[in-house]
Amino acid sequence: MFYKKSFYKKRSFQAGVVLSLAAVLPVSAALASAQNNSIAVGVNVSPPTLDPTANPAEGIRIVTYANIFEGLTGVDEHGTVQPLLAKSWSVSPDGLLYHFTLQPGVRFHDGSALTCATVKYTFERAKAPESLNPQKHIFENIKTISCPSDDVVDISLDAPHGSFLSELSWGDAVIVSPASAAGNGQHPVGTGPFVFKSWKRGDSVTLTRNDDYRGEKAHLSQVVFRFYSDPMAAANALLDGQLDAYPSFPAPEMLIRFAHNPDFVMRSGLAPFKGILALNNRQKLLAQPLVRQALAYAIDRRGIAEVSDVPGARVIGSHMSPENPDFTDLSGVYPYNPEKAKELLKQAGVEPGTRLRLALPPIDYARNTGEVIAAYLEQVGLNVTIQQLEWPAWLAQVFGHHDFDMTIIAHTEPDDLNIYARKNYYFGYNNAEFQALYAAYEKAADPAERHALSVKMQEKLAHDVPNIYLFFTPRTNITRAQIKGMWNNQPLPACPLSAASWGP
Repeated sequence: MFYKKSFYKKRSFQAGVVLSLAAVLPVSAALASAQNNSIAVGVNVSPPTLDPTANPAEGIRIVTYANIFEGLTGVDEHGTVQPLLAKSWSVSPDGLLYHFTLQPGVRFHDGSALTCATVKYTFERAKAPESLNPQKHIFENIKTISCPSDDVVDISLDAPHGSFLSELSWGDAVIVSPASAAGNGQHPVGTGPFVFKSWKRGDSVTLTRNDDYRGEKAHLSQVVFRFYSDPMAAANALLDGQLDAYPSFPAPEMLIRFAHNPDFVMRSGLAPFKGILALNNRQKLLAQPLVRQALAYAIDRRGIAEVSDVPGARVIGSHMSPENPDFTDLSGVYPYNPEKAKELLKQAGVEPGTRLRLALPPIDYARNTGEVIAAYLEQVGLNVTIQQLEWPAWLAQVFGHHDFDMTIIAHTEPDDLNIYARKNYYFGYNNAEFQALYAAYEKAADPAERHALSVKMQEKLAHDVPNIYLFFTPRTNITRAQIKGMWNNQPLPACPLSAASWGP
């Protein structure tokens, strides 16, 4: 389609003009960073708060996860669950009792000690009726928490939950202190290798090394996360020395400026990125399977992936990304067929000119893709009104109050099929068959059985299309050539920097 191709090419030309000017600027600021043993890291989204237990925004986790806050478990760069605040654990044969032994001598940045009582407080707070925790379901299955001693935690579940240890590694499950939890949104206090120093809203967050950290100390003395909503500004910031690294660089059309620059290294990595056109299944029109199927046929998802200019971008057909070992390719279930889309809309009694609202968050991929999708839907007779929202408004209106018809967003949590078993989740999918599959999946302990059930859940979503599954993209990470120790893969929203350093 000419519209989509010319749209992306126009953006690429404009970016090249700006970057050709920026490339000649000095990099003295970067040299100063190395001498001061600090690093400046670019982030696509400014966090609305700094408490990951109260808000789902990815930007919070990029800044705070494994830097300020830690959980009982953690993950390595490949997504393998590792001990963190819990040095070991055991699980009863029936999968209902988890016995954790805590690391000795752990203290929060304010000096308060980590004990079993702290863990009990954290999880009961997350489970409470008034809790705003985005992944509250993790804790609602907890039956009891007991403390045989300060360094032992026994957690009893109502039902077996095979993903429990993995979910405890998410940002939503970090351990917080009763003394500081209420203020974590503005001044986060954790147990991690970096200590919060300052936050300039919309601009930056600065962390300093925690010299009292119990384990290996961070190599860097200071980390500054800087936020960029404009990809051109992000690229210029790298080229003129304001930034030293940019994980998940947001503008693929600008990568050529770094590919042949000896000052930088570009690396490709994997992440559980699922870009979707999320649909409000509570809305009368979108509650109809025929209408959702029509939308899937109406959008040339393969064409969108091809013109995204991201090497490795590909269509997905269900809510799972290709880096997951359970991934099943279901991208061919609804191939591009606008005539079929028109036929299904007619069968569903949808009148030409029917209006749908498309609410877009302030992310480049969402806003660019949104215009293309609106054009596709208008070609099959739908009238799409685009609503541009800033993050606080999107989180309140779409995620919080479910006041939307459609939105474009990437889900970046690993193994998060559970959101389709939660009927109160923002897109409102409520299907008893899927819920039964998910319950069986979490009850199963055998890896082969879990894989088979995961495939069945993916197939159910692919055919039911509660959302339109658009594309997966790998992440491109740009760093100065001397920087070592940053993650290339991103198994969950995070940018851990304790191992990062300036090398020779």
